[in-house]
Amino acid sequence: MTIRRAFADLSVGQVHHAMCGDAQAPAVLLLHQSPRSWAEYREVLPLIAGAGYRAIAMDTAGFGDSADGGVPASIAQWARVACELLDALGIAQADVVGHHTGGVIAIELAAAFPERVHSLVLSSTPYADEVFRRARAQRPPIDEVAPSDDGSHLAALWQKRQAFYPPGRPDLLEAFVRDAMKVGHRVEEGHRAVASYRMEERIGRVTQPTLIVRATLDPFAAPHAAELQHHLPQARIVDIDGGMVPLPDQMPEAFARTVLDFLATRP
Repeated sequence: MTIRRAFADLSVGQVHHAMCGDAQAPAVLLLHQSPRSWAEYREVLPLIAGAGYRAIAMDTAGFGDSADGGVPASIAQWARVACELLDALGIAQADVVGHHTGGVIAIELAAAFPERVHSLVLSSTPYADEVFRRARAQRPPIDEVAPSDDGSHLAALWQKRQAFYPPGRPDLLEAFVRDAMKVGHRVEEGHRAVASYRMEERIGRVTQPTLIVRATLDPFAAPHAAELQHHLPQARIVDIDGGMVPLPDQMPEAFARTVLDFLATRP
């Protein structure tokens, strides 16, 4: 199926998004991890659309080709912009899928704009409470590297992620580096926004049907699945064996099948 790309004029400026499927079909909004872009879902979009949905993957404000509007990065701001995109596309309600940072944005979107979110799929999503914030503050930056005249910082960026990506898939690391280079000096903004988000004050507002997707080989997020479920008693957990940090573009068929199975059975 054809993926169509476009920009919407929103409060932060132009926001880029990619769409696949019938414009009249039920909408599924997909939100990416940091510092990626819509391209994380390039292989997933046609699979979701092929099952009868309108699949939309947006570039979070300030990432990919989306403007940031000069507004400080925050999960609340990014959720507002996502809601603005739904408005611009004439979508009253969507099922929302988020991976890593995208999952945190999805929680805030459901909490702040409950009438706009039909259901949630939280893939490799951390539980960002005070314990998480303290732990994050004591660790070095996730993706930040010091610029170098000889370009060795690009290899350093690759190497920072390599252990969390499947061997023999340099294409996945190339996609990550391309997106990280586009963000430039703001490469750490998404991680900082997650670390400062007070999820414990917001998650109780989430009442929509929810699926928690656990990529079993994702050391950052897999341990959070049970804690998320504790705070979302309506949620169930589905494991994707062998899934790592780049789950949507690492295993697009398994990812899409898991999402579609949930959408077919949720109220």
